[in-house]
Amino acid sequence: MLANTWTFTIKELKSFFNSPVAYVILSLFLLIWGWLFSLDLFLNNQAEVRNLFSFVIPVSYLFLMPALTMRLIAEEKKSGTLELLVTLPVRESEIILGKFFASLLFLGVVLLMTFAYPMTVASLGDPDGGAILGGYFGLLLVGASYLSIGLFTSSLTQNQIVAFITGFVLILVFFMFDKIVFFVPGPVATIFEHLSTTFHLENISRGIIDTRDLMYFAGMIVTFLFLAVRSLESRRWR
Repeated sequence: MLANTWTFTIKELKSFFNSPVAYVILSLFLLIWGWLFSLDLFLNNQAEVRNLFSFVIPVSYLFLMPALTMRLIAEEKKSGTLELLVTLPVRESEIILGKFFASLLFLGVVLLMTFAYPMTVASLGDPDGGAILGGYFGLLLVGASYLSIGLFTSSLTQNQIVAFITGFVLILVFFMFDKIVFFVPGPVATIFEHLSTTFHLENISRGIIDTRDLMYFAGMIVTFLFLAVRSLESRRWR
């Protein structure tokens, strides 16, 4: 299983870096993040990355994650290569995990390229290293959760636009849960707050690693990857 998963991971990772679309998406978001970081630095005189980690990048994820995942399964379905894959001696779980790890590694490269921002802050002041590392760790966990959602929605259709829109809406729901707690009753508000990805991201971004936050993200990732696998397996029953 590990060998097949690794094969799919390498294949998909190569397709990311061989695609001009991936470079366009990467450049676009890095430019946006860099511009917003510069606004805080030069216009607001704030040498910090807190706003970048807690708001700018998480909001950008609403568009970035569906864009990265919309073609992963939908394109295979449309081109007919998925039918060929499922006839090979590989499991649907190996296909899903391979594509998930490839997209996660690509996201890791994107986040690594933003390390210039905290380095700039470090040269101008004395930032909290624990909070910065926690912020990156939290962004990676949130990104992994959103990637699993995008992979699931991509497995539902062969239309990439439909996969993008469905992924965006579903990710937006988890992003907005803690934003509407003021409009729902107390017990429901607590549930909504704990279902929110941003609520758990804020905890980790402070440099505090709580097992409840880790279990939340692990549960999100496992649940949506499981649903993606079941979605592929359902093709055998039709």
